[in-house]
Amino acid sequence: MEMSMYSALFGALSTEMRLNLSANNLANVNTTGYKRDRVSFEDTFLRYAHDYHIDPRGNLREKELLPRADLIAKPRLAEQRIDFSQGALQLTGNPLDVAIQGEGFFKVGGPGGTYYTRNGAFHRNADGMLVTDQDMPVLGNGGPIQVPEGRAVTIDGTGAIYVDDAQVGQLDVVTVQNPDVLQKYGSNLYTAQSGATAQEGPATAGQTEVAQGYLEKPNVEVVEEMVNMIETQRTFEAYQKVMTNSNELDTKAIRMGTDKT
Repeated sequence: MEMSMYSALFGALSTEMRLNLSANNLANVNTTGYKRDRVSFEDTFLRYAHDYHIDPRGNLREKELLPRADLIAKPRLAEQRIDFSQGALQLTGNPLDVAIQGEGFFKVGGPGGTYYTRNGAFHRNADGMLVTDQDMPVLGNGGPIQVPEGRAVTIDGTGAIYVDDAQVGQLDVVTVQNPDVLQKYGSNLYTAQSGATAQEGPATAGQTEVAQGYLEKPNVEVVEEMVNMIETQRTFEAYQKVMTNSNELDTKAIRMGTDKT
């Protein structure tokens, strides 16, 4: 197989992954607190002259995205990361809706343990417990938070919850010192990758603030993602054309060699 076929194959597979991420970002353009995914590239030949490259993105797929570079080194996707940049805040007026301005996460409990989220669309369930949209308990001081009925619910900038001026709970708002170890779990939740530990730290006053009556919008730029999708689609089509031309050249060379014999 010619070098052009290898180059086009690696490029097409990388482009497919990039297109899937852009499509997923656009699909979550209305998901509260969603953080977009980004990818980066590297030239494996420059960094790995011996042509053996270990793919560091083991959490992306069960199957390897690209063929192993045992015989050839080509540019490829090197890293997928979550962009945790701040999203705009949208006023809802719901006293149980909260958003984080700055760094940090809310903590919620689930069947697999503790998870992190930026989605502050909370509500009271039938038992008076503060829960998420998926009815997962919101954690405060390490445990579920009970919000009794009252005339007024107030949540201050630190996450302290008051009902009729009496404090009934405290939201667990934490920062993660090593956000690179976080991966998306689903339902807008994050958890540490297998074998890694998220290093939690307290929210810093003045840098992290809880805003009551607001929700954080996704940090997805629709126009940017649409442009990326169009560019990626055109690139994929170009790689397909290279593979087609390469295959035609190989077929022609084989036929010429057969005719000579």
